[in-house]
Amino acid sequence: MTEKIDNIAPTVSNFIRNIVEEDLKSGKHSQIITRFPPEPNGYLHVGHAKAVCHNFGLAKDYAGLCNLRFDDTNPEKENDEYVRSIQEDISWLGFDWNGEAKYASDYFDKLYEFAEWFINQGLAYVDDLTAEEMREYRGTLTSPGKNSPYRERTIAENLELFRRMKAGEFADGAKVLRLKIDMTSPNMNLRDPAIYRIKRFHHIRTGDKWCIYPMYDYTHCISDALESITHSCCSLEFEDHRPLYDWVVDKLYLAELLPARPRQIEFSRLELHYTVTSKRKLNQLVTEGLVSGWDDPRMPTISGMRRRGYTPAGIRLFATRCGISKSPNIVDLGFLETAIRDDLEGAVPRVMAVLNPLKVVLTNFASDKTGSREADFHPQHPEFGSRLCELSKEIYIDADDFQEIPEKGFQRLTIGGEVRLRHSYVIKCDELIKNPDGMIKELHCSIDHDTLGKNPEGRKVKGVIHWVSVEKSVPAEIRLYDRLFTVEEPDNVDGHDFKEFINPESLKTITAYIEPAIKTARNEDRFQFERVGYFVADRYDYSPDKPVFNKTVGLKDNWRK
Repeated sequence: MTEKIDNIAPTVSNFIRNIVEEDLKSGKHSQIITRFPPEPNGYLHVGHAKAVCHNFGLAKDYAGLCNLRFDDTNPEKENDEYVRSIQEDISWLGFDWNGEAKYASDYFDKLYEFAEWFINQGLAYVDDLTAEEMREYRGTLTSPGKNSPYRERTIAENLELFRRMKAGEFADGAKVLRLKIDMTSPNMNLRDPAIYRIKRFHHIRTGDKWCIYPMYDYTHCISDALESITHSCCSLEFEDHRPLYDWVVDKLYLAELLPARPRQIEFSRLELHYTVTSKRKLNQLVTEGLVSGWDDPRMPTISGMRRRGYTPAGIRLFATRCGISKSPNIVDLGFLETAIRDDLEGAVPRVMAVLNPLKVVLTNFASDKTGSREADFHPQHPEFGSRLCELSKEIYIDADDFQEIPEKGFQRLTIGGEVRLRHSYVIKCDELIKNPDGMIKELHCSIDHDTLGKNPEGRKVKGVIHWVSVEKSVPAEIRLYDRLFTVEEPDNVDGHDFKEFINPESLKTITAYIEPAIKTARNEDRFQFERVGYFVADRYDYSPDKPVFNKTVGLKDNWRK
């Protein structure tokens, strides 16, 4: 279900928005049309999230349209699972695309027709060079390329060979169709780029109709023009490809074969520390069983972030804070976590959960005397409701909230010391009980019955700790997730494979005890576990009979401490 975008981060001006505003003001365009063109060869990741928020957000803010178009020109790596996941991720982020989803394959017939047009204009030829020979002929950044010996084939010969390529008469890789531009151009992309190759793979939409497939640079610009895209925003790596984009579009547009002349605009892609965003490397993690799947909560995929409990609004806020520019956009994972934390702080109920339980016996508990208090689920949001924090004779506290020999400045529970139980009484630790092996078994504490809802008389109690009733609490499986990699740039360490830096502590599974108010939770419900962090009921594995919660993010960034 698409989340209504009513709490999206404030719009921040950038150079692309300035271009759009000028184009609308000057009358160059009466309405803008953008597009998001993913290849269905993997799940969308955090870098795509930034592009989604930019392209769809730009269209929304300027009353325009945004097309979703799948770049399905490489059938070897594409499948319907990826198509479905991409559509679901975009909808979950809160965006709707213009009309039905579009595909590059929708234009295969037209792309082939244009390829023949280029041949007939003497602007394309069939080449028999091998891939290795083509690289040699192409030259380098400092030396010009040289013409292929097949470059001067006649128009008739090229048409015949290209049609025979289409008919399947040649082996995969035996021939390619190249544009005839300039082998001496300083821009390598203009040195007679290949626009069709022979590749026999079953296509997810066209089946076995085609055994030749168009290349991305050729397909993308024509698809943009056929859809009357006004502003074709892409990552900075395509800046050197823009002259080719314009060359192809201009030739066809001036021949009145295309309805529009889109403008390509580049901005820096997002790079996130402590992760990888290469689809090939993400696929390795999945296929080699190093994670549980594309939606593993440690993965930087949108599906993974969703399962971890990240919110659409938090991801949109992160994308806005990252900004749009041509400067390198390399951010620490903590920057993303801060955006998620900022969104969750005022949006989710708070309950108490004990992740590292230590039993406390309240020795003077009396059912006819000891009371319980009602507490709001959120101190600033009474509309969230409240619940009864029911005390019992035996409770769990977090083991970290007790020190037998307190360190300096420790303000929680010690032998002879007092703390307040959150939403309940002040208690005093009277006795420490240990097992024969010397490990702490339980604490015996007494209640100050005159402190329910008020301060003790004649003394100050500084510490406040969370707790749950042993009798009433709900045991739950808790999955504690941390960063998947131990170094900032795992795929950029010379002489090392990125998988060498997988964090062995990135997932720990424990049993925790949560107050009974959690029983009403449903899959994907989010909570703050007080004094611990934010957690989400697992999207798939949670059930009322077997609660499973994933840690989304801590209350503060402790990674560097």
